[in-house]
Amino acid sequence: MCYCYILYSESLDKYYIGHSCEDIQERLRKHLSNHTGFTAKAKDWIIVHKESFCSKIEAYKREREIKAWKSKSKITKLIEGNNHIEHPDL
Repeated sequence: MCYCYILYSESLDKYYIGHSCEDIQERLRKHLSNHTGFTAKAKDWIIVHKESFCSKIEAYKREREIKAWKSKSKITKLIEGNNHIEHPDL
């Protein structure tokens, strides 16, 4: 199973959109670890939305679609339809 996911950082008030074929909690732990890149700017990322796909190509396609919106309000509407928030230690 592969995923397209959206993370949110309250301290940055920013979303991060990505895709992965690994366990989604493990992927979040990597975002929270010491590394370089956009998510290294904060340590309070939480999963606010995820969608499952059968292939990496489909998950990547959805990631690109959401990123192309370039609209925080459109992303917020997508998330509001999904009330389940995942924390890294669950």
